[in-house]
Order: sequence, then structure tokens, then C-alpha cells
Amino acid sequence: MDAFHVRNTYAQLEMSGVKGDGYEEGVERTRARIGNNRASQINADAAVGDGTEKTRDLDPRELETLRSVDRYGFFQIPSHDRLILLPSGPLSKRLSRGAASSSEAITPKMLSALPTPPPPPKEASRILKWTRMLKPLLRDEGGNVQTWSVKSSKENKLRSRVYKGIPDRWRAAAWDMLMSRLSNMSLREMAVLAEEYREALEKPSTYDIQIDLDVPRTISGHVMFRTRYGAGQRSLFHVLHSFSLRCPSCGYVQGMGPIAATLLCYFEPERVYASLVRLHDSYSLHSIFSPGFPGLLEAIYVQERIMEQMMPDVYAAFKKHIISTTSYATKWYITLFTNSVPFQTQLRLWDVFLLEGADVFVAVAVAIVWVYRDNITSNSANFETVLSLLSSFFVPEDEDVFLSWIEKTLGDKKLRSSMRKWREDWKALVAAGTDGTALL
Repeated sequence: MDAFHVRNTYAQLEMSGVKGDGYEEGVERTRARIGNNRASQINADAAVGDGTEKTRDLDPRELETLRSVDRYGFFQIPSHDRLILLPSGPLSKRLSRGAASSSEAITPKMLSALPTPPPPPKEASRILKWTRMLKPLLRDEGGNVQTWSVKSSKENKLRSRVYKGIPDRWRAAAWDMLMSRLSNMSLREMAVLAEEYREALEKPSTYDIQIDLDVPRTISGHVMFRTRYGAGQRSLFHVLHSFSLRCPSCGYVQGMGPIAATLLCYFEPERVYASLVRLHDSYSLHSIFSPGFPGLLEAIYVQERIMEQMMPDVYAAFKKHIISTTSYATKWYITLFTNSVPFQTQLRLWDVFLLEGADVFVAVAVAIVWVYRDNITSNSANFETVLSLLSSFFVPEDEDVFLSWIEKTLGDKKLRSSMRKWREDWKALVAAGTDGTALL
């Protein structure tokens, strides 16, 4: 009955809407039922939309709220307890075994708040380059472009331009195109998934109550998801509800929420559902979200082999302080770094993830360890200091330098070959039942 109450509430508010969507907190209707007293009921009734909000002018409160958001729709408020700068200096050196750590480390620079994201450099010129690089592949009956492709003459420029950052104006089209390329999913298959999404809305899910608990705390600092039961929260609930029915073994895990919310910033709910399916089937997220998180453990195994080979002193320090990689890297892989770096950095990491695949986030994890290797191996390091450092929220000093390091690392053919071999080695360990002692 509680799960039915949750779905029924979202269905009713999908029809009526709620007032103050985007700039008011909203009224809680599922976890804390509307009270029996008259004042509580009047307050709840007054928060229901009357169908005129989309046609009227913005009121002063709404205008003031919109003035306070950044270019991605986030409010200018501190949202993380431990913000530290990810310096660019260590990233000027390529990943190599010969780079020794020093015995004394520079104290990481703490930040009091997230800096306002600046407009990407050369954004206007990059918009023009992407306009010239992409071409419409299919249009609907009204002439609107449904899918895009890369011009054959520009194919050799795609990788470098993705690493430089997809212009936000082109991100929805580019993301959809990159996912289609890697998954080989046709437009017809996308239409089938859209219908599957709509049909699933009528079915119950055993995860509905948990999804409803998680929705209001998923990137709640964003204007789209601020209002309880607002359009953003309703879409997020519906997408996660439908996706929880897609794979019986994965069901729903909390890490899906931030991923779906990010996609909702660029796509309508039906396409977000289809995108989650493509990520699940073609980008190894099935193994990340399956019981026991086998894909997570595989990624951690590959990360540890890179550290052991390229940073043996760092690897030894982790063993000395008895620090498991799962203790700090689990949230990185489960959420695709959505809760570990600023939103604009996350978008750029996703740009290259959708191009390159799952190896990207292993490279990002290695990059963070590489940057702080002196801190990890210093004489003053211990379990608490290292774990606290790697559990921080990282703000890159220079995103271009950060992405360039990842590009060069993944461009190393020998390393990529080793990563593929290590993934196979991990599968063999799992099959033999000896994986339990293979990780730090």
C-alpha cells in the first residue's frame, strides 16, 4: 500500500503540477503524509498547480532565484564538506614508473566553496567546429533532427575535440550520437525503448519506496530538482522506476539516481531511459550495478595493477596503512564521479567516457592517486590522513590539463592492452574463486 501511495502521488501531481516549481521547497506527500489538521491540508492543497503557471509571467521570487543559479542551473551555495584543489603541477608529468615520490608532501589546498564555473574557453569557436563536424542523420516528419553523425572528413578530429570539451549547446546531440555509435542501437530500437518506458509506468516496482526516498536528495542544489514533486523530481522518479524493472538482477541502486538526473538535464525522460539502457548494456554498467558489484571490483583490480606497476611506492604505502581501494574508490565508480568533482568537470569526464568506454574512470581514479602520490607516501601519512584525502571533493586547478593527462594515459597502446589483459585476469580469478585475496 505504501508503494501504491507513492506511485499514486506522483501520478496525480504529474497531472496537476505543483506551484513554485524550481524556486520553492514544496510539500512532502509520501514519506510524511499530509496531516489530519485543517491547516496542513490547506497548505497541501495550496501547493498544487492550477494549470496557469506556464502561461503567466515570472514573479519576483522566481526571477530572484533564477539570477542566483550558475550556467548549469545550480544554486551558488556550498554543498560539500571537504573541498580540495586538484593541482595541475603533477599532471604535467606523464604516468611512468620512473617518477619517484618525495618523502615530504605539500599540504592540499582547501577551498571554502565551489568556484563559479567560468565559460569554457573558445566556446564560440568550438560550437562552430562541432556545427561543421556533425551532420543530420535522420529527421522526423516535421524536419527536426532525431539523430546526428560525424562527417567522414572530420572523423579523425572527433577524439581530440571530445577531450577538449563538447560545447554545452551540442552536448545532447553529441552524447546521443556517441552512445549510438558504441551501442549500435537503431532509431527503431530507441522507439521500442520509449514505449517500454511508458508501459513500465503502469507497473509496480518493489523499489518504489526507496526511489522516492532518494529522489529529493539527488542533486537537490539544481533548479530542476529543487521543488519536491516538481517536474524534475517527477521525471527522475519515473525514469528510475521504469529502469528498476528493466534488469531483474540490477533492480535499483542509489548510484543510478545522480546518473539519471544528469541525463535529465539534457534529454526528455523517454530518452534518458533509453540512454540508461545503453549504458547498462554497452558501457558495462550492468556489472557495476549487479549484486556484489562485480564490475566495480574489476575496475578496482585494474586500478591496483596500474598503481602496482607505475607507482610501486604508492601501492606499498596503501598496503602499509591497510587502506583498501574499495574504501575510497567505490563512490567514484558507482556514480561515475558525479559526487566527487564539480558538475562541469563531470560533464567533460562523461564526454570522454561515452567516447572511450569504461577505461576512462579507471584512468581518472589513477590520475587522482598520481596527483597526491607524495601525500600518500610521505613520512607523516597514516590511515586517517590518506583516506580523508581520497574521500574529498576534487576541484581541478585546470580542467584542460586534467583531461589532457587522461587523454595521453588512455592513448598509451601498451597500457590499454595491459588493461584489457588485467580485466581478463580478474575474470579468471573470479571463475577460480580466488578473487577474495586479489585486492588490497
